[in-house]
Amino acid sequence: CNLQPKDAAKMPESAWKLLFYTLSWSYGTYLLFFTDYPFFYDPPSVFYGWKKGMDVPTDIAIAYLLQCSFYGHSIYATAYMDTWRKDSVVMLLHHVVTLTLIASSYAFRGWGAGGAAWSRGSSAGSPLSWGATKPTLLLRPGRFWFRLYWFPLKVLYATCYSSLQSVPDIPFYFFFNALLLILTLMNIYWFLYIVLFVAKVLMGQMQEVNDVREYDVEDTQK
Repeated sequence: CNLQPKDAAKMPESAWKLLFYTLSWSYGTYLLFFTDYPFFYDPPSVFYGWKKGMDVPTDIAIAYLLQCSFYGHSIYATAYMDTWRKDSVVMLLHHVVTLTLIASSYAFRGWGAGGAAWSRGSSAGSPLSWGATKPTLLLRPGRFWFRLYWFPLKVLYATCYSSLQSVPDIPFYFFFNALLLILTLMNIYWFLYIVLFVAKVLMGQMQEVNDVREYDVEDTQK
């Protein structure tokens, strides 16, 4: 493939994440569009009939198991295995917040909103992961569309507003919404990297396509 040594070193990391996010996105798409769950078209429905100790459907429980396993591994991988980048600290925080949100939403039976949240998050993860070796894919509109449009429109609307309409005394309201808002801020943070990349290309400050999150990119441009 004529990859540079530094790109070849990142290939296992990128290929693994590409595989997982593709499978995760596919399964999330199946749950949202090819089952009887109305979460996508009717976000408030995630709280219809909610009660403490309610059963979690098997297909949803499988998704939770996969997601928790992946983000648990990702905390270790980001800290000790992956290439260290400018956003690695934020990435670690993201994995901790996401794992806490997923595990907590399962424990407190908020699986409807949790499932909608991780499916929209994973849907844009694949281009970013592959972008570690092909940064041009960072420009895919899917990342903006899923994480900065549908996520607030569908997920935050349901958890911040609709949840109180359906269950006025819903427990841990501020806890879950605080975690979701932190994830939203992180999505904005990573989107700014995409804007920075585009600006550098348009202003002629990048002679070749590189990942602006990497430290060695700055060194080569000085």
